[in-house]
Amino acid sequence: MASELSHGKPALSVERITLTFGGLRALNEVSFDVVEGSVTSVIGPNGAGKTSLFNAVSGFYKPSGGSVRLFGETIDRVPAPERARLGLARTFQNIALFRGMTVLDNIKLGRHAHMSTGLLDALWYFGRARREELELRAEIERRIIDFLEIDHIRNAAVAALPYGLQKRVELARALAMRPRVLMLDEPVAGMNREETEDMARFILDVKEEWGVTILMVEHDMGMVMDISDHVVVLNFGEVIADGSPRAVAANPRVIEAYLGAGDVGDLRRRLQAGKGPTTGGKAA
Repeated sequence: MASELSHGKPALSVERITLTFGGLRALNEVSFDVVEGSVTSVIGPNGAGKTSLFNAVSGFYKPSGGSVRLFGETIDRVPAPERARLGLARTFQNIALFRGMTVLDNIKLGRHAHMSTGLLDALWYFGRARREELELRAEIERRIIDFLEIDHIRNAAVAALPYGLQKRVELARALAMRPRVLMLDEPVAGMNREETEDMARFILDVKEEWGVTILMVEHDMGMVMDISDHVVVLNFGEVIADGSPRAVAANPRVIEAYLGAGDVGDLRRRLQAGKGPTTGGKAA
């Protein structure tokens, strides 16, 4: 289990975010900080508002109230593509790759927000555009592809890859954005145990070797308890617990949210052991 961060400068601050869809309030004054250099996980039962929160923070949804700050700067009026340029990158719960393109080309698309060449340069592929393209390719191959151990599939079409490798390619594309804060939406959903362990290792290496702050939504309680410094628990769009993995696992409100009136003691033991509330280590 990762050690608790008792202090530190916030890389990302979510302040009283409220999100409504018609008469439905998906998020209700959600607040928490993501400390720079940490792995912060957002957990909660299905329908708790986790993906809605991610969409609000990354700029895909416009909250009806509250504020988001990135390294102290308010980004409420900044569109999603510009947030990526400022260093806020994300992956998606459902893989969002171009399946007919190669692994390398998909990863290169992640750098689009940082490219400085214009449309004319790109069309004719000369001068600055050619130099930038060659530099980009070299950096991706040297730093990202080697780092994520996907050199053997660099020229393969994404559609031909197994699910676990496609998730790794999506992580690679997010890293190509040069993130300062990386938002991972269920990075190990649908993976087997070996693939999950590999992804957990890569996430920790991104934090420790690249200095990237991680905000993660995940259902796998074993992974959450193993690699998180800080855990935020949502239920019905509200924060019901916020603290270290151990403290959250022992919180009666968290136990009740997952289990209702069931065997609270058994679920507490499972969460503290990192096994999750259901067979196979997956949270409901």
